[in-house]
Amino acid sequence: LEVLQLIDVDANDEIERDPNAFLPNQIITRREYARWLLAVNNRFYSDQPAKKIRPAVESSEPAFQDVGNTNIDFPAIQGLAEAGIIPSPLNGSTTAVTFRPNAPLTRKDLILWKVPLDTRSTLPEATAAAVGEAWGFQDASRVEPAALKAVLADHSNGEFANIRRALGYTTLFQPDKGVTRAEAAAVLWRFGNSTEGITAAELAPEDDSGDEESRQ
Repeated sequence: LEVLQLIDVDANDEIERDPNAFLPNQIITRREYARWLLAVNNRFYSDQPAKKIRPAVESSEPAFQDVGNTNIDFPAIQGLAEAGIIPSPLNGSTTAVTFRPNAPLTRKDLILWKVPLDTRSTLPEATAAAVGEAWGFQDASRVEPAALKAVLADHSNGEFANIRRALGYTTLFQPDKGVTRAEAAAVLWRFGNSTEGITAAELAPEDDSGDEESRQ
């Protein structure tokens, strides 16, 4: 939680925040989750360059019509798009021409964006019937095709599944329901598949004095 709060405080996005309040029940926006996702992934894999996501540079051609290169979260949002983690025209999506950065993050996007960073592989084909059988979700037919793949792949993570960690036991996925900051944090607590992964508990605390020296 301390890492996520620092990400928000350092964002300089003109949103008034109490640096000592995490606000776990507040709905998280799409821009905030994108910011967290890239920053936490790169913190977890700070010593593994091949697993880090490169923030976009200002000279990149914007992938979304509503996130220009002057947007405070352009490096994270554009970086995720360029890495193919989030749907955009760059990976062939014809519907994701806008990002809607200030819209609430939904459960389907919570999982759709995170699972590729767990599996590090192409997501399997999936149907609503397969998801319903695997998870027991009564509303599997309401999940869009792209998200179905991520939801099914998440099930293969067993007890380490993001859905189990964030939502607990449920027979309704409610794909378009807003995600709280606590649920997003729970998903980001671990990266990896069912056999190997890394958790926030394993991160060594950063040496503040060393950081200060590196900035000088």
